[in-house]
Amino acid sequence: MPSPQHLSDTDYMKIALELARSSSCMGEVPIGSVLIDREGTIIASAGNNCIAAVDPVGHAEIRTLRMAAKKIGNYRLPDTTLYVTLEPCVMCTAALINARVARVVYGADDPKAGGIAGVYRINQDRKLNHYFEVTSGVLAEECGEILRDFFRRRRKNHFSIVKKPNTV
Repeated sequence: MPSPQHLSDTDYMKIALELARSSSCMGEVPIGSVLIDREGTIIASAGNNCIAAVDPVGHAEIRTLRMAAKKIGNYRLPDTTLYVTLEPCVMCTAALINARVARVVYGADDPKAGGIAGVYRINQDRKLNHYFEVTSGVLAEECGEILRDFFRRRRKNHFSIVKKPNTV
């Protein structure tokens, strides 16, 4: 593996995709995130864990920010970049602003719940005191496909579980 300073956005997104796959295997919505410092060193990473943790805010981004803050001993995470497989929701976008993350790189757009470009554009609200740089579409097809596959399997399993009424 190349040294951290030689990893590309695509390389970090591949790591986030592996975390998303791990979440999917646990029955969680397959989203993964990775936070790096300015040298390219991974500070923290996580996948979604809402279901197993019974945690409505157990999104990959929130979990990653929490781990990073504890690791460095500060809730502010300036000069960091977050890689995430799906456009962050409103809650996660607000957390990224509050943590002072410098840059967010995401894979697939979220036209139903996105907080950056999909439904809302929170990062563009100039009433807020922090903004971050955004790069979208990194491995977008792969990031979107893992989500489509997950929900396709979930719908199929749901329909196969539904019992048909007894007919005599």
